[in-house]
Amino acid sequence: MKNYKNNKLINIKNKAFIVASFFMAIAFLTSCNEDPLDKAPLDSYTDTTTWNDLKLAEAFANNLYNILPTTQHNWNTRTNRSWALSTSCDEAYNKFDDYNSSTINSGALTPDNAGDFDIWKPTYSIIQNCNIFLSKIDNVPGDAAWRNRLKGEVLFLRAYAYFKLTVDYGGVPIITVPFDLNSDFKVDRSTYDQSVDFITAELDKAADLLPLTTSSLGRITKGAALAIKSRALLYAASPQWNTTNAVTKWQKASEAAKAVIDLNIYELYDKNYPDLFTTNNSEIICSRLSSKDPQWSAFNGVEMFNSPSGFHGWASFAPSQGLIDAYGTADGKDITDPTSTYDPQKPYVNRDPRFYKNIVYDGRAYGKPEFCQDRYDVGSSNIAEFYEGGLDSPQGWDTWNNSETRYTFRKYCDTTYNFNNDTQTNKAWIISRLGEIYLNYAEAQFKLGNDGNAIQYLNKIRQRAGITVPLAGLSGTTLENKIRNERQVELCLEGHRYYDVRRWKIADVTENKPLMGVIITKNSNGTKTYNYTKVQNRIFKPQHYLLPIPMDEINRTNLLQNPGYN
Repeated sequence: MKNYKNNKLINIKNKAFIVASFFMAIAFLTSCNEDPLDKAPLDSYTDTTTWNDLKLAEAFANNLYNILPTTQHNWNTRTNRSWALSTSCDEAYNKFDDYNSSTINSGALTPDNAGDFDIWKPTYSIIQNCNIFLSKIDNVPGDAAWRNRLKGEVLFLRAYAYFKLTVDYGGVPIITVPFDLNSDFKVDRSTYDQSVDFITAELDKAADLLPLTTSSLGRITKGAALAIKSRALLYAASPQWNTTNAVTKWQKASEAAKAVIDLNIYELYDKNYPDLFTTNNSEIICSRLSSKDPQWSAFNGVEMFNSPSGFHGWASFAPSQGLIDAYGTADGKDITDPTSTYDPQKPYVNRDPRFYKNIVYDGRAYGKPEFCQDRYDVGSSNIAEFYEGGLDSPQGWDTWNNSETRYTFRKYCDTTYNFNNDTQTNKAWIISRLGEIYLNYAEAQFKLGNDGNAIQYLNKIRQRAGITVPLAGLSGTTLENKIRNERQVELCLEGHRYYDVRRWKIADVTENKPLMGVIITKNSNGTKTYNYTKVQNRIFKPQHYLLPIPMDEINRTNLLQNPGYN
């Protein structure tokens, strides 16, 4: 397995995965029913030709979707850091350091070594192309509704690009016109509030131009624009930026979340919770497909990245013991509550139903039995064995790939995946869903003093999960902690926790402690003993609430660096 993975990595990284023209973006969307490339060879298109044909303008716009994350990593645009975000906070551990998370986790982050976390240049490259598009689209002849939809999409994509920059760096230079060789590249940073004002105004413009629904999977809609606006305003209202706890900011956050809810076109998906993350369904507001290119099959594969080693997965992204402990019991109580049914001698029994849907733990069935034939050949089954000596342990089959924490993620994995072959499924990465919006609204309502409304929306999430005992009578710090716990559990592995602990200004606590796992010993009488152990030391410094602006950008423009990185 070690040689296989190394060869795969080297082979893919050595293939210069660079988009030679914007037309290749069509491969990333399922929305193009007609081929806009049937008029002339690719190398014959000119700037004039492009901006006189809506099909070609749409192809240009399609390429700008590269700003959105997918399950597939792109080493050039760095568009998907969601796995990395999970392993750069207390949520998970990345054994192979695929995204350079160790630099952040060790407290060694500088303006020169951010690696995949440095999104400055590729994001501004997308913004430049958005600016080019927006400077041309109004004069492209053709159907006005089509033209307006494309304009709305690119307004959204530019706003999303700026949102990504602000959550990582704070206030950034706002550039809305295309640069050329004669441009002055020294644009000052806007303040954080100015940046958020720009982002939300652009999202409003986009929402006015975008359709409410679309039959084309992956296309941006009105709901997507309003959902990102909700997230942006929630972050702006949080302690990291709202140091005076201004009520007006929480009111804006509340109204933005409620605007998405009041569209009345999304509903919590309650048929089968795991299918929420593997199908197109009623809860998803915005998502993006990964490429179906065979050369990227393993790197599209959530199953390959996340499955236990005994199933021939890589166990690259392993849940922390802290995340496991965040799941309460089946009756909705915290495991630290002395009145709960939690049994430390049987730690995986009677837990929050989401625990069983999101996590692979010792003793859990995983995958279809008929797709795990080689496990049966050695007298085992499709039951995960993380105990010492088990097939998924360091002493098991693919020892180099075993989970260091003794857990793997079940979330996003396809229950029908066949581990006997190397074909990976084509997943859509969920960028926004109604569950997040409910949690956004609950948090804002709590901050506005409307505890009852906050509890109502928490209970909607918990009831969908299968927790039958509703929350009641909570207030103050107890309710706030429950809101934060619900986000940690409900949104795990979706890229939220990294930003949540920063915007709440608690990262100096959550990230300044070792990341823990468990060692499980199977006793001669069949019982098991659980000893919790340190997997990785973690160091968080005050400056890490923001990323450093890369040094080459500072040298080129004399921008003001973020505090602590000079």
